[in-house]
Amino acid sequence: AAVEEDPAAPVVPAINGWSADAALPLYGLPGSSAPFGFFDPLGFSKDVELTGAKRLREAEVMHGRVAMMATIGYLIAENTPTIAYGFDHPTIANHQIPEVPGTVLFPFFLAINICEALRANRGWVEPGLGPLFTLRESYYPGDLGFDPLGLKPKNAKDFENMATKELNNGRLAMIAAAGFCVQEQINGKAILENLGF
Repeated sequence: AAVEEDPAAPVVPAINGWSADAALPLYGLPGSSAPFGFFDPLGFSKDVELTGAKRLREAEVMHGRVAMMATIGYLIAENTPTIAYGFDHPTIANHQIPEVPGTVLFPFFLAINICEALRANRGWVEPGLGPLFTLRESYYPGDLGFDPLGLKPKNAKDFENMATKELNNGRLAMIAAAGFCVQEQINGKAILENLGF
């Protein structure tokens, strides 16, 4: 009788010191840390293929980066002079975007679209050249090659450590930005004003 072997994991070259390991959660991508270890209570990563694992991590890294900027943006926007509010402080950040003129918003959103197009061009397979929503084999989730200050570690262990720290800070920022938005909608006070500043 023939012995059935487990299907081999796809062979992917090491990227930033990471090699896909099907025996590990999310193929061993960095992001697990104490005290929780690998934390996926809703099972999003259960039985996901390598391409899906990379896509999940790409989404988490990018949303984390946006949330970190949003968290800082809330605090700065509420406590610095603005076009609409002048020097009245603090102001409510949730109220500011609807009051910004379209002539200011258009270039802002155009810049965002250009950045997203560049990111997609670097990391994603073009439609028609492979399955939709697939990251390039040689692309590490979130590594856009943009490191003007040279902060990216050179060895695998340091890179894994830095990637995990970035993910954890991004996770906290996603919760913080959502909390800021909801808190302002509920009581109509600025973030630092709520804290007594």
